[in-house]
Amino acid sequence: MTAVEISPRVREVALWVTAVPAVVALLLAAGWFLPERPFVAVALGAVVLAIGLSLVEPAALPLLAMPGMLVVARADLGGVDLSFSDLILAVAFWPAVLLAPRPYSPPMRTLLWFSAAYQASTLFTVIANPALANTVEWFHAWLLVAGALVVGWAVGRRGFARAGLTLLLLTGGLLALVTIGQGVLQFAGGNFSPVYPSWPYGMHKNFVGTALGFVAVIAYARPVWLGWSKRWAMALFWASVAGVILAQSRQALVGIGLGLLVIALRRDPHRRRSKLIVFALVPAVLFVASLIQEDIESGRHNSLAQRATFLADAWHVWLENPWAGVGLRWWIGAETAQPPNAELEVLTSAGVVGLAGFLLLMLGGLIVLWRLDPTYGTLAFSILLVRLTQAQFDLFWSAVQVSVPFVVAGICLGAQQWAVERERLESALVRAAT
Repeated sequence: MTAVEISPRVREVALWVTAVPAVVALLLAAGWFLPERPFVAVALGAVVLAIGLSLVEPAALPLLAMPGMLVVARADLGGVDLSFSDLILAVAFWPAVLLAPRPYSPPMRTLLWFSAAYQASTLFTVIANPALANTVEWFHAWLLVAGALVVGWAVGRRGFARAGLTLLLLTGGLLALVTIGQGVLQFAGGNFSPVYPSWPYGMHKNFVGTALGFVAVIAYARPVWLGWSKRWAMALFWASVAGVILAQSRQALVGIGLGLLVIALRRDPHRRRSKLIVFALVPAVLFVASLIQEDIESGRHNSLAQRATFLADAWHVWLENPWAGVGLRWWIGAETAQPPNAELEVLTSAGVVGLAGFLLLMLGGLIVLWRLDPTYGTLAFSILLVRLTQAQFDLFWSAVQVSVPFVVAGICLGAQQWAVERERLESALVRAAT
């Protein structure tokens, strides 16, 4: 299916046709529901406005969703507990999949096939372990990967890659400032424990580390099409790194280090990067080593000992059903916790079959992204590698931490295809003129 270009006149008519009913519906809904159910009134109006906006510009909602991709606060909608990031991604997915330009590029199609293969491999555990949470999580995982890719593609393919990543970076910058500010106040009071930001809502230190790790990698990669100056990009990079250090998220520091190593050493036709950043990784490695050493010396009541216990428990859980696993999200209500390792998490949930699908998704995805033009592929490859690295020491299937890397990869793929189509059009115009 190819994209249909809409003339300015048609866009204007569509705007009026959709905007006027939206305003009317909003007023009627407000009058009917506002006294007792104000949320429903606002939601109805927002849905109608969203439909109209998407008809005028298919990438509007996916683009506006970018800041929300980093919002991990919970949204309780009539007993359905999910993160705002998941909710926003689900809303942005529909205009992206229905209205965004097609066909997908060959790399994009390959990644979507890898996602479908993973979903097929985990279908066995859904059938073998019938439960509502198991089924819901199956669709949730598909949204976090394929849905995020499609949303990112819509943003990049419509020519909004710069705006999309900028919104994501600015939101990450705000998170970094909040973390640094709370850390300064906390340290001034003599409390040198990890920072758990409490404003505007409570956040876990490992979420902060993971999210700011993504921001740091994007800012350091600073692809030429992003349009950021080196000064602003590096300021955001160091602010993000400072936030990760204050949160004392060790796996995030390891992930950032590996991501920077790839970006610094890979040749980029548009960027000349100093290799000195590699030496800057040494203090980070020493910092992580010192934290681990403190955990070892402090005894059993620390995060390292907890992880070891969780991993041992997960191994015994996997032995209950090695081939199909015991079900997605099996740890809900269990005596142990979600395994802090990506492969073991999938192994316990979906068995050997599911792990094969997961490795195809992640390793196959890395291979596809590595083969892209470095102008677009270096960032996409690095951020997915960062996520996989972080997940060797922490949870993997967790809303923002999965969707953001695939959204960024989708933006890069869409931006590359947009540039290719633009170059073709310009060449055709030149040939027509001559």
